[in-house]
Amino acid sequence: MTEALISQAPGNSNASNAVHSGPEQGSTPTPAEVEAAVHIIADRSRQAARQMSGANRALKDRGLRAIGAALLARKDQILAANAKDVAAGKANGTSAAMLDRLTLTDARITGLVDALENLANLPDPVGNVVRGQTLPNGLRLRQINVPMGVVAAIYEARPNVTVDIAGLALKSGNAVILRGGTAAAATNDALVHVLREALDGVGLPADAVQTVDQYGREGANALMRARGRVDVLIPRGGRDLIQSVVLNAAVPVIETGEGNVHIFIDESASEDMAVEILLNAKTQRPSVCNTVETLLVHSRSTVLPAVAAALRGAGVTLHADERIRAALPTSVESVPATDEDWGTEYMDLDLAVAMVDSLDDAVKHIRTWSTGHTEAILTNDLANAERFIAEIDSAAVIVNASTRFTDGGELGLGAEVGISTQKLHARGPMGLTELTTTKWIVQGEGQVRG
Repeated sequence: MTEALISQAPGNSNASNAVHSGPEQGSTPTPAEVEAAVHIIADRSRQAARQMSGANRALKDRGLRAIGAALLARKDQILAANAKDVAAGKANGTSAAMLDRLTLTDARITGLVDALENLANLPDPVGNVVRGQTLPNGLRLRQINVPMGVVAAIYEARPNVTVDIAGLALKSGNAVILRGGTAAAATNDALVHVLREALDGVGLPADAVQTVDQYGREGANALMRARGRVDVLIPRGGRDLIQSVVLNAAVPVIETGEGNVHIFIDESASEDMAVEILLNAKTQRPSVCNTVETLLVHSRSTVLPAVAAALRGAGVTLHADERIRAALPTSVESVPATDEDWGTEYMDLDLAVAMVDSLDDAVKHIRTWSTGHTEAILTNDLANAERFIAEIDSAAVIVNASTRFTDGGELGLGAEVGISTQKLHARGPMGLTELTTTKWIVQGEGQVRG
């Protein structure tokens, strides 16, 4: 059985063998057999990573552009596969927010191609000198960026992530192993085939992109246990998925976090700015992690009626505390907020709203309920803006702009693997540099330590 699994593993001999059904028909592999097959995939990724680490920028950029061209050329096939996943999701009662993340469109595929082009235009992080010096004894030191090696990613119902993570991994000289989840199985199958064929076509190893989707949940478990074969694992998705990976993985994990994102409207904020930013931050794409989930309004602010009316007009349900409900015009509907609302990442057209009496109260509320993702202040008071920046400890702090800008593409990173809310190695949107580590180079002329 193990031999059958291994022979059907992705990337076995040519680029088109990216995804297969796994075990022989009518048989169910044991966890040990799945683990053996995943180890084979990881070992092939290690070989591909060694090739990728030596690839120059021109070749890697050619690979990125080849992937973009292939996505456009195979767009109809990808959209047909995605339609199957979306239909299955609807039949299974998948939430509107999850369906939005699952769905690909012409525009979203074009966006993926544009992101790949942006990556190709960015400097290659590999070989970048972080710091260097010559010691008094004549030793010449350099600390340089080098690829991580084998990067694994576990995510759910986000087929765009398949392309984003692959593109970032390739540009930074890594190989990637993907687990994209059952909800997007058909789409990811089509995408991985396209990615592998494009790489093979320009002379890069097809095994630089592999998947363990064909081995289901047990494949993900085996990936999490592949210590020594996988250099870093990045989970991306809801809280349950992320915490499952963090708590159960034996390989190093970069934790991406859920986004209980806050906006504080200071008493000095203008009405026009507040209305425009709140509408953008809540309604442009409510299913993503940089969407605002809690609004805090200063008790002396005058913008609440206009902001609340605009949000209700856009279909947002306001989960408001007693003071907010008392201050709202009778024409603006709301529902009473509970403590659960302050800790909820809705990822939908819902917004928790509370009134605070000072910047101190706003900071206290955020410290209590924030997940450390993104917080914003709307203000015309420079001193309050500076205090907010200094006192809020989140991956991104924004002044007078939408929280939707916490995004690798928007911040000039080309794309992102995810948004890290931890503090080790990477924090905030993770782009090319965050998929590298460093190496010390010490050059001497016969020096010995005294």
